Amino acid sequence: MDSEALVRDHTIYSCVMGSRAFGLATDTSDTDRRGVFLAPTPLFWRFEKPPTHVEGPAEEQFSWELERFCELALRANPNILECLHSPVVEHVDDTGRELLALREAFLSRRAHETFTRYALGQRKKLEADVRRHGAPRWKHAMHLLRLLMSSRDLLRTGELTIDVGDQREPLLTVKRGEVPWPRFETWMTRLGTEADEAAGRSPLPAEPDQARVEDFLVRTRRASAFAVPPKALQPDPHDERVQGVVHGRSVRQR
Repeated sequence: MDSEALVRDHTIYSCVMGSRAFGLATDTSDTDRRGVFLAPTPLFWRFEKPPTHVEGPAEEQFSWELERFCELALRANPNILECLHSPVVEHVDDTGRELLALREAFLSRRAHETFTRYALGQRKKLEADVRRHGAPRWKHAMHLLRLLMSSRDLLRTGELTIDVGDQREPLLTVKRGEVPWPRFETWMTRLGTEADEAAGRSPLPAEPDQARVEDFLVRTRRASAFAVPPKALQPDPHDERVQGVVHGRSVRQR
């Protein structure tokens, strides 16, 4: 099973993520690409299942199989939810457009827990860097603040916007190391508190709309099953075992 072919031939949605999607790109920023591919349903009938994700084939490219992507989105995985809301879409087909139309179905107050848990993990890493080296990795510090802003605003409004807008310059000062660590800590703590307060009166539902997402996934799998399968999935008409079945003969396995 060629993983790269799955990405190349069956991608339904791809976008740019990272600094270029967040409005924080500079001349040295990489281009991070993320995508979703739909593995043909007949591939799941084999003992060897399609991969849940594929790294590559290009540098800084990562893709998820549709079911895994939906599963993580329903869990309010921050990276997955942000991928669905990228302002820089490079490819989308009809199935991908259906997926994008489901964005609100994935959003729920679960995001408060998942975004906060991720932020706390990053904060511990930054604090460890300060203890060991006297300073954090400021690029990571900038992205932590961006994540906290995104979480707070999502809980306040019910909408996920990942472009930082007018916060670009304040955040870039952090990346350049121009904000002292104590002031950064104060900023980080304040954003966390604001997110906690917003969670208590958030317009988001308590749980995502799993039934709506599952209906989409089942319909998509069914449509794929009835589509003409790739040539590689079709039996070889010259195989004597196939001919034996067609003509009612029993062919002994060698």
